[in-house]
Amino acid sequence: MPGNDGVVADTSPLLNLALIGRLDLFRSQFDSIIITETVREELLAGEDAREPLETFIDSDIVGVEQPTRDDLVREFRSRLDAGESTAIALAIERDASLVLIDERDGRQVARRHELPVTGIIGVLLRAADQGRIDIESELDSLRQVGFWIGEDLYDRAIDAVENDG
Repeated sequence: MPGNDGVVADTSPLLNLALIGRLDLFRSQFDSIIITETVREELLAGEDAREPLETFIDSDIVGVEQPTRDDLVREFRSRLDAGESTAIALAIERDASLVLIDERDGRQVARRHELPVTGIIGVLLRAADQGRIDIESELDSLRQVGFWIGEDLYDRAIDAVENDG
């Protein structure tokens, strides 16, 4: 499904897919991903999955930019963390085709600004539809690294793939 330009990512989808060793799913779904300098710093702040994240960030698929609309970043910071705030501001500036963000508040702000959003579950569902992964196994892996997935969402994701196939 490459061909989706203008995809802006927040920290969580990248970090969590790195933790389960599935950063390859981004390359199979997107031609490019843009992150902000703030998101890059958040990704590299810890030791978890640092090496694969560094390699991914330095690859030809990832671009790093910073939003120029400080007013938007300040507005969003009243409700969101720095990575989410800069990612959404950049997505607005670039009229992004998609924002990759997991946190509920961030998704609400992005939608309020008419930005299409998906998160790590959406990326996994696409990969499962393409026959690249076993959705249940990957959801279990996410849970093992501490990513919270409610039972209802877990069941709906598995059902969606089973009912598609």
